[in-house]
Amino acid sequence: MASTLLSIQVIPKTPNGENSYPYVDRAIEVIQQSGLKYQVNPLDTTMEGELEELLEIVRKMHEVLVEAGSPSIISQIKIAHSPTGFSMDTLTEKYR
Repeated sequence: MASTLLSIQVIPKTPNGENSYPYVDRAIEVIQQSGLKYQVNPLDTTMEGELEELLEIVRKMHEVLVEAGSPSIISQIKIAHSPTGFSMDTLTEKYR
């Protein structure tokens, strides 16, 4: 079981004020390529893993957005960490 859940909402500024959805899609691609368990939600994406690897994914997401032309990015991040483990399924099973 993973020790950490990390939810992230990226808010990339776009070069010419265009829609940011294509940029957000690129950020989500970084998560998809990581091989970690994740869930895309309407306002954020939650991932399961170890804290260090999740923070590395956040760094890569920012790099990809800058490479795509975003002049700045704001990310809102929530982290739940427990040495004994966390999972999205365990925390939400009573609601499903």
